[in-house]
Amino acid sequence: MITILLVFFALIGVPLFSIIGAVAIYAFHSSGIDTSAIIIEMVRLTSAPTLLAIPLFTFTGYVLAESNAPKRMVGLSKALVGWMPGGVAVMAILSCAVFSAFTGASGVTIIALGGLLYPILIAQKYPQNFTIGLLTSSGSLGLLLPPSLPVILYGIIAETDIGKLFVGAIIPEIILLAMLSAFSIRKGLKRHEASVKFSMKELVRSMKETIFEIPLPVIIIAGIYSGFFTPTEAAAISAVYVIIVETIIYRDLNLFKDIPKIMVKSMVLVGSILIILGVALGLTNYIVDEQVPMKLLNWMQNFVASKYVFLALLNILLLIVGCLMDIFSAIIVVVPLIKPVAASFGIDPVHLGIIFLLNLEIGYITPPIGINLFISSSRFNKPVIELYKSAFVFLLIMLMALIIITYVPFLSTGIVKLVYGLQ
Repeated sequence: MITILLVFFALIGVPLFSIIGAVAIYAFHSSGIDTSAIIIEMVRLTSAPTLLAIPLFTFTGYVLAESNAPKRMVGLSKALVGWMPGGVAVMAILSCAVFSAFTGASGVTIIALGGLLYPILIAQKYPQNFTIGLLTSSGSLGLLLPPSLPVILYGIIAETDIGKLFVGAIIPEIILLAMLSAFSIRKGLKRHEASVKFSMKELVRSMKETIFEIPLPVIIIAGIYSGFFTPTEAAAISAVYVIIVETIIYRDLNLFKDIPKIMVKSMVLVGSILIILGVALGLTNYIVDEQVPMKLLNWMQNFVASKYVFLALLNILLLIVGCLMDIFSAIIVVVPLIKPVAASFGIDPVHLGIIFLLNLEIGYITPPIGINLFISSSRFNKPVIELYKSAFVFLLIMLMALIIITYVPFLSTGIVKLVYGLQ
């Protein structure tokens, strides 16, 4: 009865953290274990040295979102690739990828950039269904790029080097962006879009406008993998950097009026992440105590002999998880289950991380209840069924990229070995 009640609460929209917390309390109580075990996990969480990176990077993303940085990013992308066939669509893809990397949330990207990019694409004679599908699928494209929160959280939970995850994601992210861009260019060649002439003057002007913002991801990833500073120190540096850039250099924001409001707004998101993190770690503690990962491993060894079959099953499972759960909850609950199983099949930890995060990224646009589909439905005032159709071709392209990245591990691990080998 309790299980049915919890499922009912989840279906009517009760916050997920309360459902996870209730399941954890019930599980510990049923096993005769003191429920203080959940609180112990929360206390242990506070001692994680990289935990501070989450609020600092979140704040960084919100500062950029509240400034005119999105408009400057769109302007630079348009000057760089807008002249190509399909170039305006490529510009939208690149702009969304960069923006979602900073915000760490695809919904924010669709809401913030959707209204800016939609009229630009329509003005260039792109079909409405293509435009909406592109913006819906592009909302989560940057979740593998630094300083993405999901990558940091995955590194904490999976105990995998965050710097290596960021480095390992470079080639997979390029492949994903290249495949979507190639489709957009093909679309531009087949349809007569309004011409955008290349202008060196406009490119130089756009580069000057973004000269203080574009280097930020490079600074972060270079500093982390070179060992010059830790992920937490990188987060602190990025937070201070964007405050200086947006309040003193660009003067988009007022240090005393706007920054405190942004702090409050960003910490609301951080608070929700930490609540989910705390209760989910409590549930994870129970799962580990009950040896669920070992039981799952034994089952896999009995029924799945091939590493490649396991990877296929893993992708299917994670797509379902990404469709049903938010990315933060999925990382905390599912990673401890699959990590030992993946290790038994000899899957590299960085490769596993890229597969995991890419699946959840794609899960945002996976029917029937991928969250981006509903956010876009609300943002563009279209029925969600129409969003299924519009985003379907982009979903197929992203799945093709996922298959390539899954079965060619060198794409994730090769650059890590090269970079850290040189180091």
